[in-house]
Amino acid sequence: MKPSKQALRALLARPGIIKSLAIHDVFSAVIAEKSGIELLFIGGFGTCASLHGLPDLNFISMPEMADAIRRTTAAVSVPIIADGDTGHGDLHNVQYTVQSFERAGAAGMLLEDQVMPKRCGHFSEKQVIPTAEMVLKIKAAVAAKTDPDFTLVARTDARQVTGLNDAMDRVKAYCAAGANVAFIEAPESTEELITIANEVPYPLFANMLTGGKTPIHSSQELEQMGYKFAVLPIETLMVCAKALEDLCATFQRTGKVDELAASAKSFDELKDLLEVEKFLSIKNSIPGA
Repeated sequence: MKPSKQALRALLARPGIIKSLAIHDVFSAVIAEKSGIELLFIGGFGTCASLHGLPDLNFISMPEMADAIRRTTAAVSVPIIADGDTGHGDLHNVQYTVQSFERAGAAGMLLEDQVMPKRCGHFSEKQVIPTAEMVLKIKAAVAAKTDPDFTLVARTDARQVTGLNDAMDRVKAYCAAGANVAFIEAPESTEELITIANEVPYPLFANMLTGGKTPIHSSQELEQMGYKFAVLPIETLMVCAKALEDLCATFQRTGKVDELAASAKSFDELKDLLEVEKFLSIKNSIPGA
């Protein structure tokens, strides 16, 4: 597990922006890695939708998230940062979450300052805990790490609650307490994105949610502003949802789906993607088999 943490630190140290996305299951993680994505996120929104068919409203537990990490890190080799939400409780829960995610193979974890029960970062009616309370959570998370390369992303949802200035003050305090990356959720304009980049002297995370509160910018534009991460948080889920709806609608309308073949992987391509022949040829590599 340690090499993935070191790989993430190498990405952080490398010049230029890191283009990443949040996957919603192991299959989407395999596709992303084979497509050249160097860093993956396991987010609560996609994982909850995939496991339970439910929205990101505290339906998923910490052990379920740790299991999702374990299944994903077994299938891919790129580093993975997992959504730790609020740490799932008090300081001891924060530490247990860090330890569980590390054991599951995560290279890092997001920790946010919302009040429990939390909401998706682009939902309304969020609330945040006091800055000092979150600083203690960050310090507890740092103390719980068994590997110094395990990366902590400190997220604040204060922009919609107490304003941009407080949000910037918060992430600076969180990073001073030991977090490695600063993440202000849901800035509401390009000017705010630029202000954050100018005022926060830590590696910065930009969440490019299609249809969210933050204006969409390319990774090149975000890099020019000064961001280190450009992340697509639920787009794999959005694309899959539309593709499956189109498939079902076509089948209902025509009774067959061969007309979608031009925009879909073939059965042979799917077998190649999942490396079927590698597993079927194992017998040939066993002496005496």
